[in-house]
Amino acid sequence: MSFPEININKIATLPIETFREMDFLAVRNYNLPIELMMENAGLNLARLAASLLPEKGQILIGVGTGNNGGGGLVAARRLAAWGFEVFLDIPDQNLKKLPASQLKKALTFGAKTEKPKHPKLFIDAYFGFSQRLPLPAIFEKTLETANQFSCPKISLDLPSGFNKHTFESLFKPDAILTLAAMKTELVALLETVQIFVADLGIPSFVYKEFKTEIPDSFKTTGILQIKP
Repeated sequence: MSFPEININKIATLPIETFREMDFLAVRNYNLPIELMMENAGLNLARLAASLLPEKGQILIGVGTGNNGGGGLVAARRLAAWGFEVFLDIPDQNLKKLPASQLKKALTFGAKTEKPKHPKLFIDAYFGFSQRLPLPAIFEKTLETANQFSCPKISLDLPSGFNKHTFESLFKPDAILTLAAMKTELVALLETVQIFVADLGIPSFVYKEFKTEIPDSFKTTGILQIKP
C-alpha cells in the first residue's frame, strides 16, 4: 500500500510543545477520549506496518507503560487479527490503566510475549511526545538491542530517546509515524528517515485554533507521507 505524499515545504509543522497543547485542548474542551485517539493511532500504525511487511512474518512491538505503549498494543491487536505473527517486548510491566487494558485485548487476539531473535519488522512504541531524558536504564539497553535488528524499524510518534534540541535519538528508526501533525523537530530527519503523519481524530476546528489545517488525505487513507 502506498500513501499520499506532500513536500515538507507545503505543509505546516508544529513544535512538540505546541502539539502537546493541541492534544490537551482536544481532550479538555471537546471531550475527545484518549482511548479513541489511542485506537486511531494504533490502527494507522498497523496499516503502516502491514504496508512495509506485505508478506506474513514475525513482528516485534516494543511497548512502554503509557499511551504510546497503548497505541502499540492496539496495533498489535489489529495486526494479529489480520493474520500476522505478533510479539511484544514489555521491559517495564507496570503499565498504566489504558495500556494494561489494551494488553489484555492484544493477548486475547493472539499477540505473544516472547521475543523473536530475528523479527521481520520492529515497532518502537516505548515513548511518545511526553518522554523525558535520560530514559530509564532498562529501556536504554532494550533500544541498543533493537538498533541491531536488520529488519525495517518504525517509531510511533517520536523515536524513543529523542532529543528535541539536537534532533538525535537513542533509537534509530527507518520510518516514523508521527501523530496528527508533522513535528517541527522531525524535519531534520527527513533526509534519512521516512516520515508519515497519521490521523489521531482531532477535529479540523482544533487545528484552526493553532493556525494550521488538518491534512486533506486523512479523509481517505488516514496517513500522509512527508517528503523532503
